[in-house]
Amino acid sequence: MDFPASGATANLQKTEQWRALFSAFSHIILVANSDQINIKELQAEYPPTALFVFFNRAYKVLEERFSGRSLLISRAQPNGANIVYRKEVADVVELFAADSFLGIMNIRLAENERLNSSSEYLGVPTGHLDLTGFCAEFYPSDKLPTSGFAMALWLVDQQLPGKVVLAGFSAKRSEKWRVVAVHDWTFEQVFLRLFARVGKLSMHGGVAKNSYASLTSRFPELPAAEISSTIAEVLGSRLSQTDAQVDKLISLTNVLRSIDEFLRRLKPKFFKKTKL
Repeated sequence: MDFPASGATANLQKTEQWRALFSAFSHIILVANSDQINIKELQAEYPPTALFVFFNRAYKVLEERFSGRSLLISRAQPNGANIVYRKEVADVVELFAADSFLGIMNIRLAENERLNSSSEYLGVPTGHLDLTGFCAEFYPSDKLPTSGFAMALWLVDQQLPGKVVLAGFSAKRSEKWRVVAVHDWTFEQVFLRLFARVGKLSMHGGVAKNSYASLTSRFPELPAAEISSTIAEVLGSRLSQTDAQVDKLISLTNVLRSIDEFLRRLKPKFFKKTKL
């Protein structure tokens, strides 16, 4: 099988063009910017016919150059993509081996998001996909879908011959990376897990057993929909109350963590044991 060459994203604009590109691969691995990702282990589990799709500031998961077939999705923003206005394009792109890097897929999901040209990406081959309003019919109206969520759904809609695999889509906070409150992470997790359970995509590592399923046997007088809505009500309330506070705490400890990481890099070794 002939695979798309490096730089194959150049000037792609239409859905059918993108579908043809993705159809050449046996697996489309969407790699979230998550601390749970081990790139070497992940790459080793899939054949050379797989395409690994990274998002935006991919240095969050890549510490060295990635050798597999790859593509970078760069989300448009009102001021342009974040790696453009932060002047991080070169830092991100150098993490991909030139001979197997298809280029950049610049997407937008809202009218106020501005797409960027290839020249703004320092000449890196760039294509565009306008998904304005793609999730509007079902996504919570006061939130914005993440790039990973939108692309997972779009790829499923294309009915590709290959498998769509999500890696690191846990929506978990970490000491390094925040879970931005502008997205509805709970809704996305529910949606994606349902997709996985009906076989429309798969999650790397599998989907955990639903411990709430046993509630139907404990409350046989209640329909499953009533139990599900009650669970959602409780979880939604708890999450909405804690999200903002957790993000504030993470921000407040940024300086302490930076000092701690600095001391751990110092020698002699006893500095590495210093804890703040």
